[in-house]
Amino acid sequence: QVQLVESGGGLVQPGGSLRLSCAASGFTGIGWFRQAPGKEREAVSCISTRGVYIYHTVSVQGRFSISRDNAKNTVYLQMNSLKPEDTAVYYCATAGSISAYGCYPLGDWGQGTQVTVSS
Repeated sequence: QVQLVESGGGLVQPGGSLRLSCAASGFTGIGWFRQAPGKEREAVSCISTRGVYIYHTVSVQGRFSISRDNAKNTVYLQMNSLKPEDTAVYYCATAGSISAYGCYPLGDWGQGTQVTVSS
């Protein structure tokens, strides 16, 4: 079982930026998933163990980037040009089957961090 701790959420105005961090206790693929009120949880971005494979859902392409520092066992989600529709609880999770076309959670989840985009 991998322990995951997220940080970096908050309130930001439309067009602003936030960076989320996910500290992991193990070396594994990591994904960011989000869930907005009344909606199903969706995969936002995922990155493989060495960063070779990366996935971004269509709605965040060109605005979000995912990276990792394996020396620190930490994965980052840089979110730029934020929109109100990005408002959600963001979770990091262990992830597999990572490709440019998708990724899947493997069952280990962080506690979640709230991101609110509002003026």
